[in-house]
Amino acid sequence: MTDKIVVYSTCASAEEAERIARRLVEERLAACVNVLPGMVSYYRWQGAIEQSSEWLLLIKTSRDRVDEVRRSIESLHSYQVPEVIAVPIVEGSVNYMNWLDAELKSS
Repeated sequence: MTDKIVVYSTCASAEEAERIARRLVEERLAACVNVLPGMVSYYRWQGAIEQSSEWLLLIKTSRDRVDEVRRSIESLHSYQVPEVIAVPIVEGSVNYMNWLDAELKSS
């Protein structure tokens, strides 16, 4: 097991996804954020089944930054309850894991 994680979050628009992704990378809270467009989500909200077009963020970071990542997402997000789900990176290529380490360090 590594100390690295992937945080999933969804956004209501391309602009919101880009704003959050850029901020996380600029602040070195994430080494990389992939923005996947064209996703459709189905969920229950306030008693009704909803369907929304969304953009998925795949945020590569470390466990010790997850609280800061969550706070940043919540402060920038349009949703009342933004998705912030972290999953561990169990294994990864040595070169990629070293790159993640380097990008997450403060300059």
